[in-house]
Amino acid sequence: MFVSKTHAQEDAFPERDLLLQNPVKEAPSLKRDTPPIVSLGTDFQNSVLLLNNRFRVDSDVDEVTMVFFRDRGSAPVVLVRPDGSKLFIENDEEDPNVQWYETQTYDMITIKKPMPGPWQAVGQVLEGSKVMVIADIVLDAQPIPRHIYSGEIIKQTAVLKNNGKQVDFSPFRDVVSLTIDFVSNNNPNYENFGLGSRTIARFQDNGEGLDEIAGDGVFTGQFNLSIPSGEWRPTFIIRTPMYNREQINETVILHPNPIFINVNVDETNEADHVIMVDTDGKHIKLDSLLLDGKVTHPNGDTDNVTMTETNDLVKVIKVKNNGFGIYRIKLTAFATTADGREVIINVPEHTFVTIAPPEPEPIPIPTLEPSVNNTSLEPVPRIAMTPEKDTWTATDTVSFIIAINLFILVFGGIGIFLVLNKRKYPNDHVMLRSKLAYFTLMDKLKNFSRSKMKSEADE
Repeated sequence: MFVSKTHAQEDAFPERDLLLQNPVKEAPSLKRDTPPIVSLGTDFQNSVLLLNNRFRVDSDVDEVTMVFFRDRGSAPVVLVRPDGSKLFIENDEEDPNVQWYETQTYDMITIKKPMPGPWQAVGQVLEGSKVMVIADIVLDAQPIPRHIYSGEIIKQTAVLKNNGKQVDFSPFRDVVSLTIDFVSNNNPNYENFGLGSRTIARFQDNGEGLDEIAGDGVFTGQFNLSIPSGEWRPTFIIRTPMYNREQINETVILHPNPIFINVNVDETNEADHVIMVDTDGKHIKLDSLLLDGKVTHPNGDTDNVTMTETNDLVKVIKVKNNGFGIYRIKLTAFATTADGREVIINVPEHTFVTIAPPEPEPIPIPTLEPSVNNTSLEPVPRIAMTPEKDTWTATDTVSFIIAINLFILVFGGIGIFLVLNKRKYPNDHVMLRSKLAYFTLMDKLKNFSRSKMKSEADE
């Protein structure tokens, strides 16, 4: 929001105020074809020429929204009221009756209860620019057919109208955003039950895509109908920096894609694969069907498909069988609906897979031995070789007994020696000396570890 400047604020910018208070004067003339101040009455005009950047607001205007187009990157315009007070974008937060939106190329200003009389806009306004006084802006678009189809390509044109007149000023396309949303009717009998809304088209006037001429005031939208089938309510949405407006049209029914593809796959790798294309007879006339597309083979090769012959027979496409793997079919159908409407439909990509047969198991080759008295070779039966089982002999038994006796003799002798030594030397036997030696060794290791840690700490 913004308000006019106070006297103190005006004195802060004497050079700018001097320019605002003393606009460039034109040479006087006895007669003017167009008055220097153009009236903006109740019937707002779409294109009010800026004569010396001046325009007039009548007393019966309650609210006005204006757009000023200026050089890219230039500063926002300054508005001068009929009483000489000025409106700046810097003060837009102080006045609840004013809204100001600015970009690199335009200013959009909404004023409630504007002061009647002549106004002036000061700034680098585009040459030939016009004040766009927005009153009742609507999108005048072609009606959407009642029955449409998933995958169908629909080109729709529309024009913007402001207070019933077409807006033909090309920079205005940067001010508005035009879209069409499909809102589900939440009919439980259809696939789109409970899906909310989907944006299916954006209107452009940039000469790209299906739009023919850039900046001619005719906006073109291309529908993206890759959404679930069902009852949808088209909603045209006009968005501006200041407000959004919606236009709700009559309900349409989006049917599933009416083009069907079936494939007879050849498993022998000897004949062609056969693709059959049919239509839903309730919606599409088979005798009007034309096809264009391509088939992609597993090795990446592609075959173009074009069928222009019209008849009431199922379309048959033969695909060369040149390898195992995935085949992809992508078609576009051109046809006439049952009610006589010409349609273009993208058919969903269809794929099928061919699998190589398993390799045959190898046949074992028998071992052949030549006969002494016959030149012919006859198979010799194999002799099963059974390994001999290990047997326990008497020698093994004697060896086992000797080993046990030696074990008892050795370890028994050691035990007897230790017992006798302990009895003879109770305070100095072998086992005691072994323990003392063990503990002495452990003490030495501990002392060595401590001394090493101490030396590392000193370093």
